Amino acid sequence: MKLKLSIAALSLALLAACNGGAKKNEQKALADSTRIVSLNGPVSEIISAIGLEKNIIGTDVTSNYPDGLKSKPKVGHNRNINAEGVLALKPNLVVAMKKDLPPAITEQFKAAGVKLLLLDQDYSVEGAKKLIRSVADSLHRTAQGDSLIKILDADLDKAKPAIALVKKPAVLFIYARGTGTMMVGGKGTQVEKMIELAGGRNAVTEFEEYKPLTAEALVKANPDVILLFDGGLQSLGGPKGLAAVQGVKETSAGKNNRIITMDGELLTSFGPRLGIAVKELAEKLK
Repeated sequence: MKLKLSIAALSLALLAACNGGAKKNEQKALADSTRIVSLNGPVSEIISAIGLEKNIIGTDVTSNYPDGLKSKPKVGHNRNINAEGVLALKPNLVVAMKKDLPPAITEQFKAAGVKLLLLDQDYSVEGAKKLIRSVADSLHRTAQGDSLIKILDADLDKAKPAIALVKKPAVLFIYARGTGTMMVGGKGTQVEKMIELAGGRNAVTEFEEYKPLTAEALVKANPDVILLFDGGLQSLGGPKGLAAVQGVKETSAGKNNRIITMDGELLTSFGPRLGIAVKELAEKLK
């Protein structure tokens, strides 16, 4: 009797092992066969970092890191997506931020039989970690997601010495696309959150989001530092072009030539490279 029970127990154990292996293979096969269109830069970066860059068949125009994503077909800006352009790539999974996809576009994807992974993002350290976990868990890459979070934590630790040297300067962010398009970042923006993480403070506290730049507002804010995207400063003709903007020379930043720039996608992503971005900004604010 004992022998029979032992044989039965062994058989059940083997069956369970086979079923477990089958599930693992099924998950791997699902991931390997999935054709993904990613409509958000940080999300595309996460998908690539957890080993699924090969599955990405198209992205939005903000998805340019790592370099391999630059050659992927582009389907427009994440906030102005055309469903037909995405569907033409024949994806079976579309990943996007919930706030970026209008209900009508969402329904078009569902009607075409395309699975949707819609995500939320909070612009904070914990928000970045949550986004990584959400993407990694949804795509059966939990272990890789955990490793990515450990790297993020290590990068944030490396940023601490630089942050400690920043003396809370008033930082004004200017979004520029030539002198005809210049906006000032107010409260609640991604850039404000980055400035605070790096040890600075937003020079603008009177309004939220973005408003057109005026000379009066610039002088009133009187920032210690003016921050722009790399491409934004170039669109103004470089430092000399910015200095020619009315009001800049009257600010502390203008007088002391405290003009700094960063890659726009790195500065605002709140993705896997958040620690790297914080460290770079803190070093420039010292």
